[in-house]
Formats: sequence, structure tokens, C-alpha cells
Amino acid sequence: RMSRHAKKLRDHDINPCLAETDATTKCMNDNNYNKDLCTDYFLKYKNCRKFWHEIMMQRKRSGVKPEMPSAEERRNILESMG
Repeated sequence: RMSRHAKKLRDHDINPCLAETDATTKCMNDNNYNKDLCTDYFLKYKNCRKFWHEIMMQRKRSGVKPEMPSAEERRNILESMG
């Protein structure tokens, strides 16, 4: 059974980088935990976290709630950026 914290991390509305997390984990599993072979995945994850953190901080400063956009809202934001 998953802990409440683990469930939150698996929730698309809470974790904007779920796909990147899963891809990184799969790469690590597939490559016997050799980090050097998964550098691109780590970079994509780091960039994802940085991007959504900046969005979250902008929303917080502007008083927008919730601070993290929902999965649907994030999809619209990304589509509008091309």
C-alpha cells in the first residue's frame, strides 16, 4: 500500500513532472542504476521542476490559487507556448 505522500507524488494534479520522474526511474532500472547513462532524463526532470516551480512562484506572488496549476491547466499552458 502506498503512503499518502507517495500517492500525492503519483497525482497528475500535484506532480507536474510525473512523466519525467517515471522515465528517469525506468532508465535507472534498465541501466542497472548507472546514472551516467541517464543524464538526459535527469536533465529533463530538472528542467521540468524548474519550469513549474517558476510558474508556481509567479502564481503565488499574484495571489492565484491553487499555486500549482491543475494537469488540465498545465496542458493548456504548454500548448499556448507551442
